[in-house]
Amino acid sequence: MTKEMWFEVIGYTGSLLVLVSMLMTSVVKLRVINLIGSAVFTVYALLIHSYPTAFLNACLVIINVVQLLRQRRTSKSYELQTLSGGDAFADWFLKKHEADILKCFPGLSMEILKDTEGFAVFFDDQAAGVLLGTQKDDSFEILLDYTTPAFRDCSVGTFLYGKMPEYGIRRLTSAADIPAHVKYMEKVGFVRDESGLYVKEVH
Repeated sequence: MTKEMWFEVIGYTGSLLVLVSMLMTSVVKLRVINLIGSAVFTVYALLIHSYPTAFLNACLVIINVVQLLRQRRTSKSYELQTLSGGDAFADWFLKKHEADILKCFPGLSMEILKDTEGFAVFFDDQAAGVLLGTQKDDSFEILLDYTTPAFRDCSVGTFLYGKMPEYGIRRLTSAADIPAHVKYMEKVGFVRDESGLYVKEVH
């Protein structure tokens, strides 16, 4: 492969990454992928001596870095609301997001969620996610831990689990078996015990 062909591969890779970033529903993922794509495209522009293009993409890299750092430093202002079986909001939320919930948790029976209890997390006037299950003494068995696409940066879970002691909950358990969800649970501090359950102690 010639040098020019390698340059073209770099250029197309940068363009593809920028394009893919536009498909992200999570703002964080959008900025991270856009940052990488812009950085790759900056290199390409420098290689072909297209300095205006390099300048533009270098600026995009800086903008993405600044916005990501700003978002990391700014704690989201979440609010928590308790839910109970037959709650009108819970029914509405589950119906509205049913397709995405079943995409994230294939095989989940929506029927088993009707008589559960739990919590809803709000950001301003947006419903960011729900935690549904059953509570026994100081333990809460999770049947659904769902966050809407725009808030999938672990901040909802971190906020939610941190609030559990205020409701007498000291232990969260989940029979998670979906790889993507298991990866998330491990990231937010759940540990698999000898029985196969994922457990998180909260204080």
